[in-house]
Amino acid sequence: MTGTTLALVVFGLMLGAIFLRMPVAVAMGAAGFAGSWAVLGSPVATLSQLKTLSYDTFASYSLSVVPLFLLMGQFAARSGMSAALFSTAADWLGHRRGGLAMAAVGACAGFGAISGSSLATASTMGKVALPEMRQRGYSDALATGVLAAGGTLGILIPPSVILVIYAVLTQQNIAKMFVAALVPGLLAAGGYMLTVALYARLVPGAAGTAPRVPLARRLRGLVAVWPVVAIFALVMGGIAADWDWSKAGVQALFTPTEGAAVGALATGLYGVLGGGLTWRGFGAALRETAATTAMIFFILLGAQIFGAFLALTQTPQALADWVQGLGIGPYWVLAAMLLTYLVFGCIMDSLSMILLTIPVFFPIVLGLDLGLSPEEVAIWFGILALIAVEVGLITPPVGLNLFILNGLAPDIPVGRTYRGVLPFVASDLVRVGLLLAFPVLSLGLVRLVF
Repeated sequence: MTGTTLALVVFGLMLGAIFLRMPVAVAMGAAGFAGSWAVLGSPVATLSQLKTLSYDTFASYSLSVVPLFLLMGQFAARSGMSAALFSTAADWLGHRRGGLAMAAVGACAGFGAISGSSLATASTMGKVALPEMRQRGYSDALATGVLAAGGTLGILIPPSVILVIYAVLTQQNIAKMFVAALVPGLLAAGGYMLTVALYARLVPGAAGTAPRVPLARRLRGLVAVWPVVAIFALVMGGIAADWDWSKAGVQALFTPTEGAAVGALATGLYGVLGGGLTWRGFGAALRETAATTAMIFFILLGAQIFGAFLALTQTPQALADWVQGLGIGPYWVLAAMLLTYLVFGCIMDSLSMILLTIPVFFPIVLGLDLGLSPEEVAIWFGILALIAVEVGLITPPVGLNLFILNGLAPDIPVGRTYRGVLPFVASDLVRVGLLLAFPVLSLGLVRLVF
C-alpha cells in the first residue's frame, strides 16, 4: 500500500469516527498515531515526539492570544454589551420594513468585533433579539434565519479565533489576516442587510415594524455603545503593532497578544463598573474560557499528530503534484476546495474543518499559478476558507448555528429555520464568488497598510 493510499484510508476512518460522535481531538490524534505506527512499523518515534510536541503546542506564544480573545468574548456576553448594541441598532433601523432584522445583523457585527466566536455571537444575540423580533410580528423563518447567519460574523469580523489558528498553522502575520478580513466582514454585514430588505419585500408579512424613535433617544443609544467602539479600537491598535507608522511618526503601543489582553481587561472593567458582570459571572467566564481553550488546544494537538502522519506519507506534496498534473484552471481547484468546506460544515465545527484541511489544501494552493505572491495567496485563501467555513455553519441540514437558534426557541420547527436561512446562504455564495473573482477585496487594504 502506497503512502497516499494509506493516508486516504486513515482519513476515511477518521471521518467515520467523527461522524460516530468521537471527539474530534481524539479522532485526529488516534488516526495520526495509528497511521504513523503503520508507516514506521513502530510507535516509538511517535511516542518520543509526543514528549515535546504537546509542550511546544500548548506553550506557543502566538497561541496565547486565543484564551485572551475568548475571555474578552465571555466578559462581553455577560456585561450587557449585546443588549446595548441591539437596542441602539433597533432605535435607528427598527421603523423600517425588516429594520429589526437589519439591526440584529448590525448588532451581530458589533458583538463579533469583541467576541471572535460564531457560536457565542449566535447564542448571545439570539437571546437578545429573537424575542423582540417575534413580538414585533417577524416570521419565525426570518427571525431565526437572520440570527443564524448574523452569528457567523463572529468569526469573520476581527478579532477572530479561527483566523489566529489559521495564521499560526500557515505561519502568516496575524495582523495582516485581521486587516484582510475587514472588507469581507463589512461586505457580509451589508449583504445580509440587503437580503433582509429583499426578503421583507418579496415575502409579505414576514417582517413587522416598530415605531420611529425620537432622535434624542437614538443619540443616547450611540453613547451607550461607545465602549464597544473603544474596545475594538484598543484591540486593533494592538494588532497594528506590525504596521509601519514611521511616516506618520506614530509608535504602536503593544503587540497583538498584549492588545488582546488590554481588550479583555477593558471589557471586564466595563462589565464590573456597569454592573453587568458579577463575581459569579466572572467565575463562569473564567471557567468557560478555560474549557474552550482546552478544547481548542487539544484539537490543535490532534491536528499536529495527524499532520505529522501526513508528512510521513508525503500525501500533501503528492496531491499538489497530482492537481498540477490535471491541467485544470487554478480557480476550479479553489472552487472544489471551497465546496469541500460546505460539505464538511454538515458534520463538524469550523475549527475542526480548518485544522483538518489546511495541512492538505495549503501546499496545493501555494503550488497554483494565481499571479500573486506566496504571502498574498496564503492570506487570500485564508479569507476564502474562513468564509466557506462560515457558510458551512448555516448550511442545512446540520449547520451548527441553526441548532443554536433551535435550542433557544424549541417551539419553532427547524424546517422554518432552514427556509429562513437559505436566502442568506445565497448571499454568502455570491460573496464567495466576488472574493474569488476579485482578490483585491481581501488584499487591497493589506497592500495599502503594510
